[in-house]
Amino acid sequence: MRFLENLDKDLRQSVLCALRDLWTHTSTALEGNTLSLGDTAFVLNEGLTIGGKPLKDHQEVLGHAKAIELVYGLMDKPVIDEADLFLIHRAVQIEAISDILKPVGDWKKEPNGTYARSPEGKTVYVEYAAPQHVQALMQKWLTLLNGFSRDLTEAQALKAYAMLHLSFVTIHPFFDGNGRMARLLANLPVLRAGQVPVVIDCARRQEYIELLSAYQRVAGQIGQTELIVENDEYQRFEVFCESCRGLSLEIVHAAYETQRRR
Repeated sequence: MRFLENLDKDLRQSVLCALRDLWTHTSTALEGNTLSLGDTAFVLNEGLTIGGKPLKDHQEVLGHAKAIELVYGLMDKPVIDEADLFLIHRAVQIEAISDILKPVGDWKKEPNGTYARSPEGKTVYVEYAAPQHVQALMQKWLTLLNGFSRDLTEAQALKAYAMLHLSFVTIHPFFDGNGRMARLLANLPVLRAGQVPVVIDCARRQEYIELLSAYQRVAGQIGQTELIVENDEYQRFEVFCESCRGLSLEIVHAAYETQRRR
């Protein structure tokens, strides 16, 4: 990863661990995980549990950290396929579920959707992609992902992230774990371009959810052709992602400052 190139070995490892802890904490916290950043770092670095915290929360952070390693492992793979996505989903979705309608490591079998609020204040239901369309849509999504150059500029990498993130969660191809999957996979072009991963600030959870809902409400149920609609809501989401990049950049900048003092 190019953002680590000029750091000593110990500092590179320190940055990777700090990014893993932050990325895992923020992404799981967005889904309701109760472990703090300090708790998450303790669990991942010490292998111990936090008293009084649910076992499920511990398993989620361990699963997400494993998924990050899987994403790093895909950086040099020429073509990402659905088997790679299923492998990451099995890492993220840690609960053992025997319901055939809730498959882990496979596409969803039942319709799903979300509620959004219209500008008039009315609650509207937005349906994600129909199950029978998911496989074809995800093949198009994978084509989009695999089509991004490794020589993206910072601005292009951010645009790739926003596009992949929004289209993934609008398809919502799995019965659960879609947000964590989107925040992981959309970072592949970013990492391949040598940029630090985009980490969504969990302290801005409401803003994040409202931006996703606003886009999905205006774009409507995703069809079988267009993966993304670059409307005003899409542009707002891209700006939001850019504003969240400071979290991971702080970690890298601190490491380079330590390197400078050596």
